This record gives sequence, C-alpha cells and structure tokens, in this order.
Amino acid sequence: MSLEPADGLLSEAGVTSDASFTSVFEAALRGEACSVVGIGEVPEALPVSEWKREADAGDRALLSLCEGPTLDVGCGPGRMAEHLSDAGHTVLGIDVVHEAVLQTRNRGVSAIVRNVFDTLPGEGRWQSALLADGNIGIGGDPAALLGRIRELLDPDGRVVVELSPPGTGLQSMWACLEAGGRRSRPFRWSVVGTDAIAEVADEVGFTVHALHHHGERWFSVLLPVG
Repeated sequence: MSLEPADGLLSEAGVTSDASFTSVFEAALRGEACSVVGIGEVPEALPVSEWKREADAGDRALLSLCEGPTLDVGCGPGRMAEHLSDAGHTVLGIDVVHEAVLQTRNRGVSAIVRNVFDTLPGEGRWQSALLADGNIGIGGDPAALLGRIRELLDPDGRVVVELSPPGTGLQSMWACLEAGGRRSRPFRWSVVGTDAIAEVADEVGFTVHALHHHGERWFSVLLPVG
C-alpha cells in the first residue's frame, strides 16, 4: 500500500490544492457544494445535507445500540449527538472541524474540537463510542482507531459502528475534499465492510457482538475481549 498520495489528487487544472481539510469541510458545512475525490472511481458529492438534518429511522436504529454515556467520534454537525441527548444519554461530540463543533453546540449538545488520538475527557469511562457515517475510516487505519477507542472505553463498554455493505472488504486510500475551486491536501481514509470488520476488530481485542442492517445501512456492535 502506497504511503504517498496519487498524483491525480495533488493537482488539477484550475484547482488550488493546498487548502487544509478543515477549511474545505467548514465551507461545506456552511452550505458550499463539496465533493470528495479519491474514495470512488469518480468524485462524489459530500452528503452534508444528510448530516445536517434531523435523525431519521436508520439513524435511530443505529443509535438504539448505544448504551450509557456515549462519545460521538467525528460528530459533524451533530444530528446523532442531538438524538442521543434527547434520548437521555450523556453525550460528548468530538470533531477536528471548528464549524462542526459549533453546529453541534447550536443543537444544545456538548462538543469539543479534538482529535480522537489526543487526550479526551472521561478516558476509560465511556460506555459507548459511536462511529457513524463511515467514521471507522478516520485516519485510514481502522485498527489503530479502534485500538485508541478501546483506551477511551470502560472495560465493559462498546463500539457502535456503521459499516459499508457486504463485499466491500477493507480499503484504504488517499482522498481530498474539493469545494469552490479549492482542493484540500490529501488525507488518509478507509472503508470497512461487514465482511472485514471481524478481522479488524480482532486485531485490537474486540469481537463482533452483533450485526444489524436497516434498509441499505449496516451496523455492528463491538465488545472488548477479556
């Protein structure tokens, strides 16, 4: 697996490609059309409107798997955290993007600007960690992400993770965000299917406790072993 971004992600005629991920994502959250480049065969529109709406039936099915105080990793504009809070959970959203945290707070939910690999409140005491909307891909190394999350969880805690459909496997790649003629610097991302999560989880001491689907969406609950 290459550790350098593909040339096609670095530059393109008419596109400035030295913007930060956070600046382009903030523009998307403020309403600017944005595409993600590098995950699919062609650029795909970033589904920001889906992330900014209220929680739907699929979201609620996913969130019903959370138990107790919950850490929403990569909370985005906060629809998941808001629903958890309304359902009576103690919840903290974390995101590296200031605008995402601001929008989550505007929903009345606690959120902080923080990388999941940095020191976080309540380490070792969270009952659930939520990885929704493909956030198992954060950092491009799902095993490393789950290993970090295990440090954040109570020994009896759980990871509630949204996955890609069966047959996807494990894919890691370089990607960029593009909006308004600006392209972010490449960042690592991963996609994990239901057929790959058991192996990834086992690598860092989790087991797949349950697998669920709602319509075209797939979810798993991971529990620590031992």
